Amino acid sequence: MLSLSFLSLSLSLSLSQVVFVSTLQAVKVSPLIEKVSDHKDFKKLLRTRTNVLVLYTKSGTSGDRQLKLLSDVAQAVKGQGTIAWVNCGDSEGRKLCKKVKVDPGSKPAGFEILHYKDGTFHTEYSRPATLKSMVAFLKDPTGAPLWEENPEAKDVVHIETEKVSISFRRRLWTEITFPLVFAWWCGVCKRMQPIFQQTATETKGKYVLAGMNVHPAEFDGLKQEFNVKGYPTFCYFEKGKFLHHYENYGATAKDIADWLKNPQPPQPKTPEVPWSESDSAVFHLTDESFDGFLEEHPSALIMFYAPWCGHCKKMKPEYDEAAEVLNKDADTPGVLAAVDTTIHKTVGERFKISGFPTVKYFEKREEKYTLPHLRTKDKIIEWLQNPQAPPPPEQSWEEKPSSVSHLGAEDFREALKKKKHALVMFYAPWCPHCKNAVPHFITAAELFKDDRKIAYAAVDCTKGQNHELCKQEGVEGYPTFNYYNYGKFSEKYNGERGEAGFTGFMRSLRGRDQEKVGKRKEEL
Repeated sequence: MLSLSFLSLSLSLSLSQVVFVSTLQAVKVSPLIEKVSDHKDFKKLLRTRTNVLVLYTKSGTSGDRQLKLLSDVAQAVKGQGTIAWVNCGDSEGRKLCKKVKVDPGSKPAGFEILHYKDGTFHTEYSRPATLKSMVAFLKDPTGAPLWEENPEAKDVVHIETEKVSISFRRRLWTEITFPLVFAWWCGVCKRMQPIFQQTATETKGKYVLAGMNVHPAEFDGLKQEFNVKGYPTFCYFEKGKFLHHYENYGATAKDIADWLKNPQPPQPKTPEVPWSESDSAVFHLTDESFDGFLEEHPSALIMFYAPWCGHCKKMKPEYDEAAEVLNKDADTPGVLAAVDTTIHKTVGERFKISGFPTVKYFEKREEKYTLPHLRTKDKIIEWLQNPQAPPPPEQSWEEKPSSVSHLGAEDFREALKKKKHALVMFYAPWCPHCKNAVPHFITAAELFKDDRKIAYAAVDCTKGQNHELCKQEGVEGYPTFNYYNYGKFSEKYNGERGEAGFTGFMRSLRGRDQEKVGKRKEEL
């Protein structure tokens, strides 16, 4: 009897051990996933991390598939988002689930995924359970879903980035006619997407329209091959051969469908007549004629410009119209002239022209004022009637007091060596996306100003030697955000360009630092 009982007990223990071991082996939770069961630890997690996706499961095994997927997600969003797991089936986890009012047992699949933003509940995750969708969500939790998640885009062939080198080329040879190459953040792309998907539906069975996000650096070869220089780019293929681009970015669905019936390459653009050779009343000056012109005209407004400059092109018609009035009037209060400083560089260097257009007023051969506010015909004529000093220029970002460190080529590396975590914004003062991000970046820097290990820094890529520095740091567009660890480049920041994104990224890093310190203390 004794031996039988002992055998029964041994068998029972062995079975328990087998079940326990098999459960652990089945789950294989990534170390990047936070396993939480205590309510205090959960509150601390939400306090120290601003972007948290939590998987609640009814048991230790009911979320195996999700845990495997979320392990990959955690790796992809490392430093930008946090993945946590709560097992509502064990005794501690059950208490936590009850306190936060989550019951995964009531769900058919036995699990629930909730998102927490800035310490509070944000939303239930309801997008597709795929690596691509989850990563996109965590990088921008308040942004629009991926294009392929839109049911209205069902007739667009969405090329998966992970398989682009194989599937894209295979499909080119068999079916794709008209792929749209885009970047997720591009405003024109977003505006064109509904038109493109409408065309795909209306021409289904005749043509195949595809979409592909090629912004990541891994597609640089593809972009070069198909001459993609901006977003969106429309490429037309026949039997797998790229023929030409489609360049009507204001097109309707009907315009695209009509064009596909008889696809023609873009018409060569008529060469633009140089402004100095056009029928203009403006006096066009050279390095040689500049001083003589000022001798003859004691009151002159001069526009320094570059032919490629968009703001110059916008101002030219206004300036021409003002010149029609001022340069042909015998009693004119002043004349209007212009200098192309890309050709006449001596004059540009002499007056330190660094941006376009620059408008300066000269009186009796002497430079008197720089006038950035004069851009329209009426304002130009009105100002010349009574020349006055312009309002003080707006301070540059660098000149305004803030907790952002402004760095240049001369001090960039030395300054970052001293910081454990540095988020650097590479920008151009004229860039609208940069201007939108600046106030949020400043606010984030202010929140961490007392932490000596953290820096929010900025580099103006248009200044002096900074241009070369920005090229070295892989800057291809503005703004670009890079994360550095003690001066060494670690990764590009592609998260939300708002206060929540900038602060959440840094809180995530500091949270991990605190955990490492805690673990070391426990080991000691």
